[in-house]
Amino acid sequence: MRFSFVDRVLEQSPDRIVTLKQVTSAEEYLQDHFPTFPVLPGVFMLESMVQAARLVAEARGLPRLVLGKVRALKYGRFVKPGATLRVEVSLAKTLDDGSLDFKGEALLLEPGTSIAEPPVAVSGRFLLRPIRPCRDFAALPPQ
Repeated sequence: MRFSFVDRVLEQSPDRIVTLKQVTSAEEYLQDHFPTFPVLPGVFMLESMVQAARLVAEARGLPRLVLGKVRALKYGRFVKPGATLRVEVSLAKTLDDGSLDFKGEALLLEPGTSIAEPPVAVSGRFLLRPIRPCRDFAALPPQ
């Protein structure tokens, strides 16, 4: 099962992207998380930043990258159905091994919150790295 956490791209440059994700009550994962208090799972907030960062990598012509490391991840607010995440991700640096170091935050836009200074739902740094196939794959016995 694959979920998309980028509904719309608002801005994009070679090193930065701003996206929106509208969280609706129709989202399948909200049925169980939590039954009486539905909120976007924290790992999906991180995934919204990762998916936005992958769009930056794709625009640079890079092959598919995977999440390699997460640092200083901070959760600020619950994200309930009806809210919108405004995800801002920027490339901090490119490493010699082809990994990309990003910093990002997802701002919470919902009725009753300030548009001028929306609260932060999640923020942190993360690394996207090239896929490293198993070196011993050829040595594995056939199944």
